[in-house]
Amino acid sequence: MNLFKSTVGRKILMAVTGLMLVGFISVHLLGNLSVFFGADAINAYAKHLHDLGPLVWLFRLAMLGIFAVHITFGVQLYLENRAATPDSYAVQKTLVTTFSAKTMVFTGLIVLAFLLYHLLHFTVQITNPDISAVNIPEANGMLDVFTMVTASFQKVFIALVYIVAMIALTLHIYHGFSSWVQTFGLSNGASQDKVILVGRLLAIGYGLAYIAIPLLLLARIVK
Repeated sequence: MNLFKSTVGRKILMAVTGLMLVGFISVHLLGNLSVFFGADAINAYAKHLHDLGPLVWLFRLAMLGIFAVHITFGVQLYLENRAATPDSYAVQKTLVTTFSAKTMVFTGLIVLAFLLYHLLHFTVQITNPDISAVNIPEANGMLDVFTMVTASFQKVFIALVYIVAMIALTLHIYHGFSSWVQTFGLSNGASQDKVILVGRLLAIGYGLAYIAIPLLLLARIVK
């Protein structure tokens, strides 16, 4: 219980759950990038997930639970920091920080809202029933996920929702990785800048890869 009550304990839980979520988005990204290899590739990927049956839903529920812990403690720590910081000074001094650090709670909430939309869009398939895979003809005996994805991202609004959400995710990981390293004391002295740089480059890499999917489909470079 002390882990949940203390600031240090909650930061450790946020760091652990954050790392688990980065692992999830890494695997998820590899699957999503299969869209660039054609219809058969992403349709086979989707079929593989579907064939897992209840296991895939148990995994999704577990990840939602991990995400809930991560964002709940993140919001709690943000509110506690706000309450502990006096705002009545005539002149306020802001410590040197980054935009991604200042907006962590907001980018996290954007990602939460996007996650709910994403589940309704591609998993439950109720936001755009006319182009959902369950309502269009199968391709080679598999659900035509490729057509659902391409038709979705050829709609400007949907593509922009995904692009904005992935920018928020990039900003969140950009600062989150350095926070994770510092929480566990894995960087100090001269090594800290190098470790943080690697984390930022990884965040940018994730962002570019995720954004490339809706962007290239919207531009009809991939179709």
